Amino acid sequence: MTDLGAFSYSTDLVIGGNKVAVSIDDRIVIADTTGEVEGTITGLSGAYGLAMTPDGTRLYAALTGSKEVAEIDTATREITRRVDLAAYGCPSSLALTGERLWVGYGCDGALGVLSLDLSVTTPEPAPFEVPLKAGPFLAAAGNTLVVGERGGSPADLFVYDVSGAAPVFRGEIDGHTYNTGRLNDVTVTPDGSHVISAFAVPDAFDMWDATTLARVHSYEKGPEAEGYPAAVAVSPDGAYIAGGRNYLPTGMTLYDTASGAEIYAASPPEGEIVDGSAAFSGRDIFSLLQTDSDHLYLWRLHGVNLPASTLTLTAEPGAAAQQPLTLTGRLAFDDGTVPGAQPLAVTRTLPDGTSTELPSVITAADGTFTTTDTPPIGGELTYTVLWNGDESHRWSKASLTTEVRYVTTLTLTGPRSAVAGTRLVFSGQLQVAGATAPRSGTIIIRRTRSGDGGETVQRPVGINSRASYTFTDVLSAGEYTYTARWAGGGQTGPAQASHVVTVYEPTE
Repeated sequence: MTDLGAFSYSTDLVIGGNKVAVSIDDRIVIADTTGEVEGTITGLSGAYGLAMTPDGTRLYAALTGSKEVAEIDTATREITRRVDLAAYGCPSSLALTGERLWVGYGCDGALGVLSLDLSVTTPEPAPFEVPLKAGPFLAAAGNTLVVGERGGSPADLFVYDVSGAAPVFRGEIDGHTYNTGRLNDVTVTPDGSHVISAFAVPDAFDMWDATTLARVHSYEKGPEAEGYPAAVAVSPDGAYIAGGRNYLPTGMTLYDTASGAEIYAASPPEGEIVDGSAAFSGRDIFSLLQTDSDHLYLWRLHGVNLPASTLTLTAEPGAAAQQPLTLTGRLAFDDGTVPGAQPLAVTRTLPDGTSTELPSVITAADGTFTTTDTPPIGGELTYTVLWNGDESHRWSKASLTTEVRYVTTLTLTGPRSAVAGTRLVFSGQLQVAGATAPRSGTIIIRRTRSGDGGETVQRPVGINSRASYTFTDVLSAGEYTYTARWAGGGQTGPAQASHVVTVYEPTE
């Protein structure tokens, strides 16, 4: 998660090479493909749609406010040229094929699409007719350009062949025929053979043949998913589709393109996926998240198309503050291969939210591991173990919350011998190492008489404001063992103490 500041409804996300670009109204943020922000381009007027060259060196931004397209050098983050589009309306959506930039525009009553030849010093707009009823949403790859109607229901997709000097209309995916409405995103497979749409209606990511325009597959939500399709992207090799939905519990789902099987799913750490914001970077997926307070985050899902790994973590029972605690677990690969020696990061989080990175641990050849920590305080402590993944398997982590109690001691004193029939007084003290002892609660007193036919009697005794307790008893002759037991509670551990008294018959 990378904090990008205030959310803007003029927001787009693109990736090229090792660069990630996000438009946020009056600025564009440039980050690397780990999510680390490299710099910000400011002073822009309504930065919205973005397109980037595959090597990430050049970025194109549709500036709706100034009605122009800006070309940006991503290394210097400087604008290298501007193309005036005031005669055509406000540019809002961009798509790039080779040295041709496709621009969708729409404001002041004008809607349309044009192309710019980027190979010349001063590109001239070349508009072409698209029968749009709503603002355009563009996507392109290979020899295919698709123009979608961003709003409205029904909403259409218009598909063009862009292999020649001018676009050739292939046909329309009709919203009336397929009952499609409210287009939130659209993409084209890398070879240009298929179009993948994210319509809010119907509730699925649909794949369309870019030549016949027939629907060939629907990637529908699983039984646990909620919300409507918001963003869609296809991996560079075309093997996977990332579909983002709004509303929990499922945010981003990875599908196998050919079979439609769900490979991976993840819920946003917070907020919801921004419409139209999904992009692949190698094995990673990037998306934008908007929180309830209109804060914007760049969300990186790392290594999602790799075979999964699984971590387990358990803690020995009876954890005590300032006493060693043993944690055990195992790293396993879903494909059945043996992990071997792998480094794991271990983190401890205290009840107040303070986290500490503990010494890392290396798994054994079979993936098992053991580590020891000394909890500094009592309360609910959370331990997290993370494996960062490798070139062959996806990362995984495991967490557990364990109740850590302070070491508690209990004393019990009284007479060692006594005469039958006399009143005996016993007392004790409850002590907690590192914390205040309870000033209320109950001690359970168990009295057992030794010998054949001995009886056992149990009774509760209250703790007073000094964390002590007293009780009295009257006994007949015999040997008795008293056991005082504190069951523990809150952050205190259990404790017990014993005392033996011998009672004699009175002498004449």
